[in-house]
Amino acid sequence: MAIIDEFKAFALKGNLIDFAVGVVVGGGFTKITSTFIDGIVMPLIGKIIGGQDFSELKYKIQDGSKDVLDASGNIITKAVPEVYIRYGEFMSAVIDFFMVALVMFFVVKAMNKLRKKAEEETIVAKPNQEILLEEIRDLLKNK
Repeated sequence: MAIIDEFKAFALKGNLIDFAVGVVVGGGFTKITSTFIDGIVMPLIGKIIGGQDFSELKYKIQDGSKDVLDASGNIITKAVPEVYIRYGEFMSAVIDFFMVALVMFFVVKAMNKLRKKAEEETIVAKPNQEILLEEIRDLLKNK
């Protein structure tokens, strides 16, 4: 029973719930950013590099072959697919990552600024008695 209570206390902490919300929102945000990159940014980059679809950029490292059949139609040698290094997809993923990281940086920066502003507003001024007592203490130290 203690494990269940301990787990409930852990699961209901604000940090875990904030983390879960962050993961869900981050997943949705990543999808939006990926769609933006794949649908707008990459076609523009493709146009700049000569009208080619950027995600289709690849380098062939192995030629393929078709099935080799004998006279009766039996397969002697199976077909070999072509093998590519798909560097266009990789570059698209890297750009996508940096866009998400950049936007998340600005979101965190804005949240930290708001948090700092809220903390500054919560600082309460000292009562006049404390200020006067501190001044008297400082004057006595100087003598």
